[in-house]
Amino acid sequence: MSAWPEVATAKSENRHEIKLAGANVSKRISEGGLDKSLFQLTSLNLLNISDTCLVSIPDEIKLLTNLQSLLLFGNKLADFNENITSLSKLKVLDLSRNQITCIPDSLNNMKELTSINFSSNQIESMPKFGDFPNLIIVDVSNNKLSSFMDIENANLPHLTDLKLKGNVIESLPGCVARSLPSLKNFDIGDNQLKAIPGEVATMSKLKELNLKGNKLSDKRLMKLVDQCRTKQVLDYIRDHCPKSDQSQPAQGKGKGKKAKKQDEPPPEDNVCDLCHSMKILHVEDDTLKVKIVESEVSGVRPYILCCIVNDLHFTEPLFKKFIQMQTKLHDTICDKRNVATIATHDLNKIAPGDLLYTAKAPSKLSLTPLSRLKPYTGEQLFQQLTAEADALRKEKKRNVYSGIHKYLYLLEGKPKYPCLQDASGKVISFPPITNSEDTKMSHESKSMLVEVTAHGSLGACRSVLNKFLQESLYLGVGDNPDEPPTNYHTLTVQQVKIVDLEGNLKSVYPSRTDCGFEDSTDVKVYRVQKK
Repeated sequence: MSAWPEVATAKSENRHEIKLAGANVSKRISEGGLDKSLFQLTSLNLLNISDTCLVSIPDEIKLLTNLQSLLLFGNKLADFNENITSLSKLKVLDLSRNQITCIPDSLNNMKELTSINFSSNQIESMPKFGDFPNLIIVDVSNNKLSSFMDIENANLPHLTDLKLKGNVIESLPGCVARSLPSLKNFDIGDNQLKAIPGEVATMSKLKELNLKGNKLSDKRLMKLVDQCRTKQVLDYIRDHCPKSDQSQPAQGKGKGKKAKKQDEPPPEDNVCDLCHSMKILHVEDDTLKVKIVESEVSGVRPYILCCIVNDLHFTEPLFKKFIQMQTKLHDTICDKRNVATIATHDLNKIAPGDLLYTAKAPSKLSLTPLSRLKPYTGEQLFQQLTAEADALRKEKKRNVYSGIHKYLYLLEGKPKYPCLQDASGKVISFPPITNSEDTKMSHESKSMLVEVTAHGSLGACRSVLNKFLQESLYLGVGDNPDEPPTNYHTLTVQQVKIVDLEGNLKSVYPSRTDCGFEDSTDVKVYRVQKK
């Protein structure tokens, strides 16, 4: 039996990524099973077998020892092949939308994992968690868990996103606070919780907590959960919910007071004397808003946050450093745009009015991409970039794509592409690929709209925007050249709201809990009413 064309091409060109998805692949699997020669491609870094009738993973999976991403979502897998846990370099493991019932204890062998997605399976219990020094995201939502994951003595220092929505979990352990010190986004909605332990309020980095759809016996808390934001819910839990582990010292109240104090503008003679200064302007009625069409972007790229940076003072060398900084963030905290994508726009080049974040069919989306002279549809641009990438790869005799071309796989096979439109209907951004030449930044730009989108979580957007603003502050892009230079810099940031089509608030950035910069003691953040 001859090798599948995708496998043969990957072998002949020594590719490091392969995607096998959809009805055509599913038909071949049903007729003759998975092409076993796939497992001879031992240099693969990414393997994507998705939306097929695949019912099991061959044991030969263990031969792909260089895999860093294994995406097996949307299949018919009933069992978790334990040979997967021998893949010591694996960082991303996605087995969502299958029929898996059990996860082996050997999951703990996978020390390099940064992201686990087991959502939408039939899992009834998870193994006891041990040492996961690199784990950032765990998604076990829409399963059959009746008890919370055993994390009593786990080492999860960097876990920021935990999604357990849509299970039948009846209680939360008090150890959740001390075992998850970095947790920022906690979704345990639509479970069977009746009470919340007071320890949850001591989670100092928690920014988004979803408890909706539980059967809380405290009716006041139930009402707050349905109507209020995370801060109000945590304040109530702190004051009214007993701790299950009374040995834990109370935390959080001091943090709350400290945050409240930041709302007061500092005395004028102290500003920027001994530290960097970031001024955050509260959102006003006339401030630009972003309307999100949730029904369109939900299955494509559902998360977006924006803000405006005012009073920019670029020189040509400084602007070059700014672009280099943005590129570096895409490779690091954005994980080569897998986690999130940053786009910056000259605010003065955007049509007045609110923006619209939606998704369009590839043939319906049209924009003039950065550094291009004519408009392209999304479909044309994808084809053009793919052709350029193949030509460049052959010319340079490389095995991998470079530049913007290496991000094409993030959109491959998508029925719709995400986009951000201005008030006139013009598309100014096509994440995660490019934004528009029409709103391109330059060293003459005075104000910019910063847009960050993600497919995984809103927390990813927040983390990336926090880092972007911190690095922009350190670069000194907001320093007035007419004032005497100092060792410290300033930056002025305007909040931007994300709302649905009915005008209901979805999120605002920077919120009270953003721009904390826990790793920096030389930055002061001041929140003031816009004058």
